[in-house]
Amino acid sequence: MMHCVDMSTAGFDEARLERITDHLASRYVQPGKIAGCQALVARHGSVAYLRSFGCADLERAAPVRDDTIWRIYSMTKPITSVALLTLYEQARFELNDPIERFLPEWRDVRVREGDGRLVAPERPITVRDLLMHTSGVGYGFDPAHPVDQLYAEADLRDPTHTLEEFSRRLAALPLKFHPGTRWHYSYATDLCGRLVEVISGRPFDQYLREVVFEPLGMVDTGFVIPEREVGRLAANYRRNADKALEVFDDPRTSVYLRPRRPSGGGGLLSTTADYHRFVEMLRRGGELDGHRVLGERTLRFMVRNHLPGGASMSRLSLESDALGTGSAGIGFGLGFAVILDPAEMGAIASPGEYFWGGAAATLFWVDPVEDLAVIFMTQLMESPFDFRGQLRQLVHQALV
Repeated sequence: MMHCVDMSTAGFDEARLERITDHLASRYVQPGKIAGCQALVARHGSVAYLRSFGCADLERAAPVRDDTIWRIYSMTKPITSVALLTLYEQARFELNDPIERFLPEWRDVRVREGDGRLVAPERPITVRDLLMHTSGVGYGFDPAHPVDQLYAEADLRDPTHTLEEFSRRLAALPLKFHPGTRWHYSYATDLCGRLVEVISGRPFDQYLREVVFEPLGMVDTGFVIPEREVGRLAANYRRNADKALEVFDDPRTSVYLRPRRPSGGGGLLSTTADYHRFVEMLRRGGELDGHRVLGERTLRFMVRNHLPGGASMSRLSLESDALGTGSAGIGFGLGFAVILDPAEMGAIASPGEYFWGGAAATLFWVDPVEDLAVIFMTQLMESPFDFRGQLRQLVHQALV
């Protein structure tokens, strides 16, 4: 898989960095809070720390291995955003283009006001809005919200829908706010996937494979698990009422065994090695091993804060707590969250660090100041644990 360099060569105190091992093993795996996990810490392009813990599949006593395949859910979003920006670099669209230019079903969309009236949006949804989650589209997570109730009735999560059908169903529903006025986590990145296939003229999954995965050598990343590789797929868990782990998605009967809509917002499977290839491309400014996926200036543009007036997500969010663990001091770029002020955020970090995570508690971040990249993989839905915050503390305290 990947070979680790001497930790001191990468600028770490070895004994202090090994605190990660004790923390993950004794606090999470041994007490059964998670089945297993994998952590990678790299600096200056070299892997300084890589450890696997516990089981990938408790029911079959299968340990986490170097090549375990994980559901990365929303860590798909940065990949989709990168794919869309490769078309931007070909001058195939402008960020301020209305999406109706490519998706005509969005021409007559309406906004639901607080009093229930449906009105025309103050301006059209732009491509930039989709990348930033400022489009007015939601995710349907709030059963008390009238628009989210319509989302449930529209059955937007049906995996048999094509991206085209998904876009048409979503466009028939009202927006939750006027485009550009709020930040709200949403299906917008799935629409980015639809834009990729419309603008490129190729199916979204094919475009990802040809433009991102194959050039970067991401051999185990895709939307479907081949039957021959099922033994490598980790089981996905959730906690029951007694806080014990129960299976949420079994590898042998997984939904990933069957073709399904290639969700640009959350549909990919990957390995730590593959995702590290993607993250290393980001760290290096868009290039890896002689294959340039994005221009360096494009990538720098993506990972700066694009929220109006330099605002943080906490100021613009439709909810009081957009990320579940707080979004103060954090902005949003084109597919990535970006740290603006570590003091306001309340954590050791570097301004300009960019990151995202997935629904099963996976996460990654890139710190350009410290030239640092971190990836964490596990499979626990609705996790109550702040793995990102804890790993930040453990990584930064080990830097010398």
